[in-house]
Amino acid sequence: MKPTLQLKLNTGLTLTPQLQQSIRLLQLSTLELDQEITRLIQENPLLELDEGIDRDEFKSEGQDISPTLPDLPTATEITEIQENRENAEIQSDWPDEPLYSDQEFIFDTRGRGGDEDDQDFSRLISKPVSLRDHLLSQISLGQCCERRKKIAGLLVDSLNDDGYLSQDLGELAELLPPELEINTTDLEAALEYIQQLDPPGVGARSLQECLLLQLQALPDDTPLREDALTVVNKHLESFAAKNFQLLRKALGCNEADLQSIYQLITRLNPKPGDEFNATTARHVIPDVIVSKLDSSWVVQLNPDSFPRVRINNLYAGILKRHRCEATQTLMGQLKEARWLVRNLDQRMDTILRVSQAIVDRQQAFLEQGETAMCPLVMREIAGEVELHESTISRVTTQKYMRTPHGIFELKYFFGSHIPDEAGEAHSAIAIRGLIKRLIQDEDRKKPLNDSQISQILANQGIVVARRTVAKYREFMHIPPTNLRKTL
Repeated sequence: MKPTLQLKLNTGLTLTPQLQQSIRLLQLSTLELDQEITRLIQENPLLELDEGIDRDEFKSEGQDISPTLPDLPTATEITEIQENRENAEIQSDWPDEPLYSDQEFIFDTRGRGGDEDDQDFSRLISKPVSLRDHLLSQISLGQCCERRKKIAGLLVDSLNDDGYLSQDLGELAELLPPELEINTTDLEAALEYIQQLDPPGVGARSLQECLLLQLQALPDDTPLREDALTVVNKHLESFAAKNFQLLRKALGCNEADLQSIYQLITRLNPKPGDEFNATTARHVIPDVIVSKLDSSWVVQLNPDSFPRVRINNLYAGILKRHRCEATQTLMGQLKEARWLVRNLDQRMDTILRVSQAIVDRQQAFLEQGETAMCPLVMREIAGEVELHESTISRVTTQKYMRTPHGIFELKYFFGSHIPDEAGEAHSAIAIRGLIKRLIQDEDRKKPLNDSQISQILANQGIVVARRTVAKYREFMHIPPTNLRKTL
């Protein structure tokens, strides 16, 4: 075919770099946004953090952000300013104090006042003791032979975080070097030694053995100790299923004694090593805060969740004064900095609008709690704030709201709905709240089963199948009827 030229018109949407950045910033969480801002500040000298920034200053793209300087510095003066700043930073890192005058500060732990009785020990932070260190310290002070201590130290390294030995001793013996001449008998003797250490139950190979070790560690005159050993040793499955009738028959005891045995066993620790696990709590910083003003609920941005970024006024003023070919790169960075500040403002504004729209729809939740949650879908909020549903999805992902009932992700306020007999819709969250309340108020000796809960909700006009009740109960990690039953 003969090649020809054709003119064709079509419409399309092109994502500019600025729009791509706006979308990316919108879907980032607070932590991810801080990391992104830190990276951009390191790459762009025109950006800087400011704790006292007024964001209204940068709302307009065409607004002049350069300061009013009657006499801008020359190039030589700029170099001097930079050198002075670098020297000041170096001096700030090494204060001119006697404590830093020589290398003695590395070893000096005395207070500056010279009084050894007034030492400041607030800086000495104790490191949490791990289960391994706790056991090794006991082994080192033990009275057994050195060989058994070393073998016990090897077994300690094989314990998991809960204090259990999950690996078979025969397999462990095969993994050890032959020159150590350690067999299964040696490992069993060392494990028996470890099981006598603190905390009780450590070194167990199963839950049953863990509970037995703790019961055996109790004084011999502990009431009903032997019966508890019998339950754990022979009837642990019936105990876990709370089959109290079978347990009374097997032990030949009355209900009062069985209740005491039950309490004795349930007070044991199924994870003896758990107290040595140093876990760090995950703190969520809410993006917005809901408060009641007069008779209405108002949403405010949390200033601690948004990085304060501004354009470096000194560099911006210099670029405005000295525009040439050599500063084209910096001018591009200045433009990128302006877009970043504008996109951050747009991100805050979008989160605020969407959050306020959610609060306007969920005022009953704010007043009464989760049982009053109204059914809500993203399409409704998208139509109210005139944004696309995909934008609402980005805004509500990993963004959190602080309410009088706790901190919730914005997605929490959306959910499916179930119609009642009158045609009104009920939120799935509200139904889960009703189920939780019914279970909390139930008689522990005769707990409600899923069918009974379904019937109670039906009497209130909310038709929920038994399978749905079971699904919601499992979603809330609520055990079934037999495991909720008590004596």
